[in-house]
Amino acid sequence: MNKESKGMLIGFVGILIFSLTLPITKVVLLGFNPYFIAFGRALLAGFFASAYLLYTKALFPPKSDILKLAIIALGVIFGFPILTTIAMEEGSSAHGAVILGMMPLATTVIGVIRFKERPSKGFWLVSILGAGLVVVYALLKNSGNFTYIDGLLVLGGICACVGYVEGGELSRKMSPPQVISWALVISLPINLVATYFSFDAAYWNVDPFIWTGFMYLGLFPMYLGFFFWYGGIAIGGIARVSQVQLIQPFCTLIAASLILGDPLTLMNMVFAFLVVSTVVLSKKMFVKRNESNYQHST
Repeated sequence: MNKESKGMLIGFVGILIFSLTLPITKVVLLGFNPYFIAFGRALLAGFFASAYLLYTKALFPPKSDILKLAIIALGVIFGFPILTTIAMEEGSSAHGAVILGMMPLATTVIGVIRFKERPSKGFWLVSILGAGLVVVYALLKNSGNFTYIDGLLVLGGICACVGYVEGGELSRKMSPPQVISWALVISLPINLVATYFSFDAAYWNVDPFIWTGFMYLGLFPMYLGFFFWYGGIAIGGIARVSQVQLIQPFCTLIAASLILGDPLTLMNMVFAFLVVSTVVLSKKMFVKRNESNYQHST
């Protein structure tokens, strides 16, 4: 198995973990307000991250990496969780899934600008086709209109993409677990204060099933999922591995059906097949990686 295929396979595990985020967020919103969910799950993940760093006796990152870690935190610890959780108060997880399907193209664009990766014209065409498919899907499902919920989801997706790109690059110098762990630890004070002020004493009486969902959000998509996602990007490259994200909307649709009882329609399955086909095509397109812009692990 070559590096790009290995990177895509590892990244896919991360995507499977991330794909449950929106449906489980909908469940957890039955008991908690969106701000407690967003900050609280990051606080929980921060405790796990602190324990991991202490256990592994990890050295504090150099000053040159602190800014990168701050950008990662702004993207995947604050921006994406806050915006998407607010959107899920009124929006459906299925609708959110298809809007966030635009993330692979956004990740590729940010990667090209930031690190001078050079996808071929064919790769761009396949990426645009994949993104176009999910946009058409979203419009068909929403009577041809975009709403403020779509805006929150798009902004949240962009935040996540910025965090993905920076995290993937830093994971070539630092181990993926350390990247997300340090990003969570440096944001811990903010999450601690925000969680305190957004918590309600009545939450102690919330159904244990909802608390279990909250724990899942903190441990898996907020933390362990990045072990695989950043690891995959570091091995296979941003442009190539980001295409695995095209599968995420349809993994989320299946999860929403199983967890929330949302129906799986013929249109869902048709678009799933078409989008997965673009992922297969993207593997056949050449992507030139500028290795001088990366720092490898030693």
